[in-house]
Amino acid sequence: MAPSTQGLITSQTALKFAVSIARVTPPGLGYAIGRLTARWLSSRADTDLARAVRANQWVIAGKTDSSRFLDQAVQAVFRNSARSIYELYHYNQHLQSADRLFSIDSSFQAILARPELDRQGLVLAGLHMLGFDLGLQWLSLAQFKPLVLTIPNPQGGRQIEFDTRQKAGIKMVPGSVKGLLQALRLLQQGGMVMTGIDHPAPENNPRPRFFGLPAALPTHYIYLALKAKVPVVVVGSRLEEDGKQHIYASTPIIMKPYPNRADELQFNAEKVLAVVEKFIQRDPQQWLISRPVWPGTVQDVPRYS
Repeated sequence: MAPSTQGLITSQTALKFAVSIARVTPPGLGYAIGRLTARWLSSRADTDLARAVRANQWVIAGKTDSSRFLDQAVQAVFRNSARSIYELYHYNQHLQSADRLFSIDSSFQAILARPELDRQGLVLAGLHMLGFDLGLQWLSLAQFKPLVLTIPNPQGGRQIEFDTRQKAGIKMVPGSVKGLLQALRLLQQGGMVMTGIDHPAPENNPRPRFFGLPAALPTHYIYLALKAKVPVVVVGSRLEEDGKQHIYASTPIIMKPYPNRADELQFNAEKVLAVVEKFIQRDPQQWLISRPVWPGTVQDVPRYS
């Protein structure tokens, strides 16, 4: 049986160790440690973590790329993940110093300038790209204050992540029934609700098509947008050639009602995910999801070179 590293990497002990290293390590050394960690993780090719990343990258590439390419892609994803973790805990104690890392694209300016309550609410569909967590905290300095829906009952390292968001003043509620009702009320009042849309889970249903295959991705944000009659905007960050992580937003995506609830969730999710596909394709290795998004693909991926 392949050894499991997912629990180790996301454990509270492992993340506390990473936090302590990141806070005292200068960037040159911090990035070097991240590269070494990425090589070690990608060399453990039969772990559940590496196999999931490999399968995800294979699907994005159209199931056509070579084993050697996939080896390099997995290492790049781990390298970007390590960079994100280092930068988050190195800069989050003094968020003003993160100015050197980020640039706000013109597509996001309208959202940043938007009042807390406007004529119409807005669902912000967040992607887990390089720099996403630090970027959210950094934006809080500019009074960007959406209500953020999180997973209920965070465990292990996830609890540490959520604690850092709270210290940055980010308003969060769990994605429980009570939390969804709170988010719905805010949307109906003209507020903004932000939630991640790309963390897969086996129980997610329906399964919208994403890069051509049914994906185990959530659709709760579609339910909220339909119920509140508000559009969805995809939000993400991407490291560009100028060395800065640019924060982008899509144009508003209008939800379409359908008579059947399952069709309604699936077809509107696919409309949003079509926008997400184009965003990820600009640099797939900056998409930092390390769980299988497409059930059943892990067994079909080309073996390691």
